[in-house]
Amino acid sequence: MEELFMQWAGEPCLNKTQITANGSNRLYFRLQGETKTCIATVNDDVRENEAFFYFADALKQRGINVPLVYAISEDRKTYLQQDLGNISLYTYISSRKTDNNDLTEPMLFYYRKAIDQLVKLQMTCGDVDFSHSYPRANFDRQAIQWDLNYFKYYFLRLFHIPYDEQLLENDFQTFMDYLLADGEEGFMFRDFQSRNIMIVDDELYLIDFQGARKGAPHYDLASLLYSSKSDLPDNVRQQLLEYYIERKSEAMGAAVDRNVFLPRFYGYVLARIMQAMGAYGFRGKIEKKEYFVKSIPFAVNNLRNILANVSLPVELPHLRYVWDTITSKPEYNKKQEGLTVAIFSFSYRKSIPFDNSGNGGGYVFDCRGLPNPGLFDEYKEFTGKDQQVIDFFQQYPETDAYLQSVYQVLGFSIESYIARGYTRLMVSFGCTGGRHRSVYCAEQAAKYIAQHYDCNVILHHIEQSKLNVKENSNNL
Repeated sequence: MEELFMQWAGEPCLNKTQITANGSNRLYFRLQGETKTCIATVNDDVRENEAFFYFADALKQRGINVPLVYAISEDRKTYLQQDLGNISLYTYISSRKTDNNDLTEPMLFYYRKAIDQLVKLQMTCGDVDFSHSYPRANFDRQAIQWDLNYFKYYFLRLFHIPYDEQLLENDFQTFMDYLLADGEEGFMFRDFQSRNIMIVDDELYLIDFQGARKGAPHYDLASLLYSSKSDLPDNVRQQLLEYYIERKSEAMGAAVDRNVFLPRFYGYVLARIMQAMGAYGFRGKIEKKEYFVKSIPFAVNNLRNILANVSLPVELPHLRYVWDTITSKPEYNKKQEGLTVAIFSFSYRKSIPFDNSGNGGGYVFDCRGLPNPGLFDEYKEFTGKDQQVIDFFQQYPETDAYLQSVYQVLGFSIESYIARGYTRLMVSFGCTGGRHRSVYCAEQAAKYIAQHYDCNVILHHIEQSKLNVKENSNNL
């Protein structure tokens, strides 16, 4: 890929950093030269790559914000695409949610923009050539059956949920009849969720659209609003659902028939939840990526919410029995014991934190090589938790490169500790004063670990705690 970068950029690659791909088997790298940067993708599935190349061009031509494809290797297995930075809608929302899971107006602003993009996709991209889709041109009966079998074999069986094979299959057939009854089809992104929506200068860009095909418009909206880890409050989902109906009605020049749209929308919500559960089972149990198991309680909570508030106009007695069995399992209704990762920020002017657990401590990362906002007067009164400082760090690619290397090192130990049944891992980040670089890195690492691994995370900022104690004592 370095040779491909040289051919495109006209300069050598000076830095290569692997990027975590979550549920994908594709490999991603950020390549940086003296003046240019890009994202390199390595994928042996050439047919999937060809789908990406076609849709990247087709969507760009229709005014949809997607990354440019800069260069493709001769074997079509490696390609370079536009670097859209590190801020997805998911990371933006996750880093700004309150303890009560509330969303602020700026967060809702981006969700509305995402819905605007979705409506634009559905209204302008229905004429693309779906023969380029992979693995199937339509989200039709067979494609839905694949997702339902994914749920059956990789969730129900792997997690020992009892079911009757014939009764479940009968309900699957009835469920598919219902989903496909109105025949409404158009452009379907397939994985239109917050991780695949990047924020660049207040504009949204869509990534990972290689699974695009023709299908029902309800599915992509279900993917956005009911993504498990986004964990949107139900009142926010309802607001955004209403916003979609308004925007879609305006775009069509006629009102969306709510009596037809809403029941089928919730049917596709259930289909999407089951597909996600199958994915979590496969990635978590078969591929041994434990952090996918962490998403299951969120999916179960979404399922529980739908079952309590929505009634489909179709009888699915055995499928309902299976759903009720899942939502009643105690392991999805309580906090599980397991590994606790204790993360500290500290000042090298003082001392490295002591591990009181008796395990002798863990990782210590030196953050002093990163750009230092403490050298600038406008940041001195802030810490690495404040948005001004967060924005400062996010403008430097070396910050992300540093953190990605930290995540790779920590991931090895976390997965090993979980597999061995260990209960504690200590991680410390140090900088000169213990207020900016170490705090920022500790915060980011805590969020990353909580999002990707099935463990508990506690966070302690030593210098900030000392400051708070001093301020409180002064107020006595």
